[in-house]
Amino acid sequence: MKKPARSKASARKTSAAKRAAVKAAPTRSSRGATALEGDKLTFNHAMIYVKDVERSLGFYRDLLGFKMIEDFQHDGKSVYARLRAPGGDGTIALHQAGPNDSIASNGVRLYFEIRELEQFCRKLQQKNFYITKLPRLMPWGWHHAYLNDPDGHEISLYWAGENRMKKTMAKAMQRAAKA
Repeated sequence: MKKPARSKASARKTSAAKRAAVKAAPTRSSRGATALEGDKLTFNHAMIYVKDVERSLGFYRDLLGFKMIEDFQHDGKSVYARLRAPGGDGTIALHQAGPNDSIASNGVRLYFEIRELEQFCRKLQQKNFYITKLPRLMPWGWHHAYLNDPDGHEISLYWAGENRMKKTMAKAMQRAAKA
């Protein structure tokens, strides 16, 4: 059976529809990452599941200096809180985990940048807070200190300065290879 002939107008509409579909499809960058043309994805916040929101507020708000945006309570107990970093627009949310839910975050580390890293760590120590790794210069040129929040979530306090948006890891690897 022979296909019915299409008009030139119908063929143009089909071609236009195909071009629009291709234009809307994700494109691949030279590194293989998918990007949608014209879309600008921004990072909003990190959600941290905790066993006790009040206890976590004592750490993030009272010790690290985060500012409260909202505190949602149920039966007089905080079950969700949103906080803003004291030095920028970055936010975190603390969410009450269920009684049988795991809060393990293996493979995830929160990073908070602060210019006065050594001074800030000394203040934490004066408040009897344990820092698992004191500030030190890393091979890639950033200064890092490591600690854990009350639920064991790993945190890096660091200062990268002008290196923050530069490729520093590759240079560190090249230096190490030469040594």
